[in-house]
Amino acid sequence: VQLVESGGGLVQPGGSLRLSCAASGFTFSSYSMSWYRQAPGKERELVAVITSAGGSTNYADSVKGRFTISRDNAKNTVYLEMNSLKPEDTAVYTCNTNIFGRRYWGQGTQVTVSS
Repeated sequence: VQLVESGGGLVQPGGSLRLSCAASGFTFSSYSMSWYRQAPGKERELVAVITSAGGSTNYADSVKGRFTISRDNAKNTVYLEMNSLKPEDTAVYTCNTNIFGRRYWGQGTQVTVSS
């Protein structure tokens, strides 16, 4: 199982970014996918979840209405569209899946929101 995130960077407050997570080594379309984030000195936080077929999503209250999780099962990729970014969104963002009780993580991508 391999998860590779991309798309992070430095953005001004109010700006947007789209993160991608390319998956391989498992049947991507069979599993829910999640995005987590961890800011310096803080615990890791679940940001968004999407079910295997993409029919259901769930978000942390802190990002509802600003972030959108989606997936393309033909491309084995899950996305996180982030709008109206705030400085408190600064963190390392990591995608995750759970296969038969084992959790798999990518290496993460840094998102910094600063003027």
